[in-house]
Amino acid sequence: MTKFIRIAALVALDAICVNLSFVLAYLLRFEFDAGSSEFTSYFPAYADNFIWLTAIKLLVLFAFGMYGSLWKYASAKELAKVFAASVFATLGAIAFLMLIQNDPIMPRSIYAISFLLDTALFGGVRFAYRYARDLRNRGNHEGGGARASMADILFKSPTGEGPARVMLIGAGDAGASIIREIRYNPDGNKKIVAAIDDDHSKRGQHILGVKIEGGRDDIPHVASKLAVDEIIVAIPSASKREISEIVTKATGSGAKIQILPSMMDLIDGNVSVSALRDLDIEDLLGRDPVELDAEGISDYLKGRVVLVTGGGGSIGSELCRQIAGYGPRKLVALDIYENTVFELENELSMSFPALDFDPVIASVTDEARMRGAFEAHRPDVVFHAAAHKHVPLMEFNPEEAIVNNVLGTKVAVDLAREFGADKFVMVSTDKAVNPKNVMGATKRLAEMVVQAGGADAGTADATGTAYAAGVGVVSDMSGAGAHRADAGTAYAAVRFGNVLGSNGSVVPIFRGQIARGGPVTVTDRDISRYFMTIPEAAQLVIQAGALMDGGEIFILDMGEPVSILTLAENIIRLSGFAPYEDIDIVFTGLRPGEKLHEELSYGGEDLRKTKHEKIFLGTAMAPSARISAALRGEGGGLERILREDVARMDDAQAKAWLKEYLPEYRGESDDAVAPRG
Repeated sequence: MTKFIRIAALVALDAICVNLSFVLAYLLRFEFDAGSSEFTSYFPAYADNFIWLTAIKLLVLFAFGMYGSLWKYASAKELAKVFAASVFATLGAIAFLMLIQNDPIMPRSIYAISFLLDTALFGGVRFAYRYARDLRNRGNHEGGGARASMADILFKSPTGEGPARVMLIGAGDAGASIIREIRYNPDGNKKIVAAIDDDHSKRGQHILGVKIEGGRDDIPHVASKLAVDEIIVAIPSASKREISEIVTKATGSGAKIQILPSMMDLIDGNVSVSALRDLDIEDLLGRDPVELDAEGISDYLKGRVVLVTGGGGSIGSELCRQIAGYGPRKLVALDIYENTVFELENELSMSFPALDFDPVIASVTDEARMRGAFEAHRPDVVFHAAAHKHVPLMEFNPEEAIVNNVLGTKVAVDLAREFGADKFVMVSTDKAVNPKNVMGATKRLAEMVVQAGGADAGTADATGTAYAAGVGVVSDMSGAGAHRADAGTAYAAVRFGNVLGSNGSVVPIFRGQIARGGPVTVTDRDISRYFMTIPEAAQLVIQAGALMDGGEIFILDMGEPVSILTLAENIIRLSGFAPYEDIDIVFTGLRPGEKLHEELSYGGEDLRKTKHEKIFLGTAMAPSARISAALRGEGGGLERILREDVARMDDAQAKAWLKEYLPEYRGESDDAVAPRG
């Protein structure tokens, strides 16, 4: 029913009520004796003017806004409005009749009686609608809940189907508000059939007529018994871990899941169905929001020139979005891929119209182009996120991975020192720990370049005393500190695992496979990965920049590793399908360079706490003699070796070079490139 039709119907009912109240008032006043001389002598005062009297009262009702929200809600507040409207409608009728001074006049008692009847009838129409809405949306729970009630039959949805059957998780204040709004929302087409709460004292009781069936362990059983179509998680005060546990239970029901985002939805007790959002895969991670030291971050970003390499990528673009919020004097996004930088520029121009944003299209290995960018902008802070990251792809292109990831880092590090940047933060990866693949090995070498502060030719202790005993605590490194004495630049790397939703990551791959009808491919039944959201990773990288003194390798708290098989099953369920039934899952075997389980730190190393509970300091393995020599400038220096030697190698030679310069790199085999296909 459209809004216009609803209003027209209500106006027609009110018109009937106006005239009915006058007729009943006359009958009551003259004791239902319509044939008496008194009745017939006074009744024409109404009968001759009923059109005008009706119009006057309806106009007053319009003036009081009686045709706005009344079809959605009828409450004590609405009843007070009905009373006031009836008073002024009666005064309007009296004024009209006095003005025309017709004979016969209307007895004064008729005004009083019609006023009372107006109030009762106007309010009755509206509360009758509320009751009808209540019937439509209230399930016949006492009969087991699975049977359709008479209200379901009378109030079908526009598609011809009954209202969606909803189970509510959380029988508190938020849950009660959701029940009220769904029950009285004319356009919702939903019916609450059960509630779930972990409070044992509530079991078997009712919340606004909805029975509390059990706790979170009962979710699958109750959903099946009551044929639930949708599940609403209404516990805004719950932690992310609690939400994850509840959602994991709920995903097995096959019902659509929606959730209230946060405690903010309870401000002023105002919880709305419009605040509900669909469940996302991030809700299954069980990670609480990151709390940042906003003051510390602002101190080193506000009013400064910030350069982000790889600024168009998943992490780089998110770094730009968040850095923009701290008021930098200028933000420079450098990337070799123009399309993503173009999209980022458009986005930031709308979100931060006052931001001085400069896009630079360049490769980090192009020393001349990079020098031009540093000379033009002279950044105070550099976030180095540019890298080749796809593990199997880099197994087939090892020389390109070495040049881009190691040489690109070397160029950026040296230019940061030359042009006097205060801070340089490199985005690293868990794959740099005990690397089995080319990508991880190149990122480990890049970490060493950052730790050494970009030294090429120079003093014999360029790598610092942190490596003297084989393994040193990075926070105690003297190398980076020594170079800061020369150039004032502090260098650090931030290591974390997989990022949900990043370009080419497993989640968008799974969703693409589901969109094509499956199957979803998982490499191994037991494979697991650490996961973090893109905003969370970017926030912690920025936070690490505030904590650094120079030479650190920061390791982010990634929580517990996630089973990729479980992740695939949950994404299938969130897409509205049943795993192995609607969408199959097949196992393809580990890809070249892929580990079964990733590591964030070297075995046995003692991670040290920082001021931030989710950021730790790792330890640094001693570099090999070859990389130390290259960093000191032997053999023409690392940059010459990468540009002239490695760039000309074939795949096998490049992998052999990696093993020579990074003995901890294990690789697929000692002598062969992984077979293609």
